[in-house]
Amino acid sequence: MGMASANSGRTSGRRSGRGGKRNRAQPMSEINVTPFVDVMLVLLIVFMVAAPLLTAGVPLDLPQTQAETLNTEAEPITVSVTNDGQVYVAETAIGLEELAARVGVLVEAGADERILVRGDTNAGYGEVMKVMGVLSRAGYAKIGLITEQEQGQ
Repeated sequence: MGMASANSGRTSGRRSGRGGKRNRAQPMSEINVTPFVDVMLVLLIVFMVAAPLLTAGVPLDLPQTQAETLNTEAEPITVSVTNDGQVYVAETAIGLEELAARVGVLVEAGADERILVRGDTNAGYGEVMKVMGVLSRAGYAKIGLITEQEQGQ
């Protein structure tokens, strides 16, 4: 009987509190990644929409060819010739006489020495050749022409 009276004060393995469980605040061991995934998906969509807008900003109707696409890692200098003969370096309109000096400034600033010429489909052949002649006379040998891939090939 002495043993029974000593045990009567204990709860014999049962926990006290509501419903037999203690409501103790324990740290959560799992990280909820749902908000992170939601934010990443929104950023992915924003960058997918914005990426085409980050290309060269001078609107041109480029000619189409069957040539293979070049894989380039460094960003070359882009010279554009519009259908009315206006010359742009990157997105800045300049005169033909200033072209070599402007490209020289970009090369000294650390840009790649490759120069890509974008000529509008309706731009005169002579205008594009004048631009290439000025660049060649200035000592730039890595000059390329940008076209678009023909559809249906």
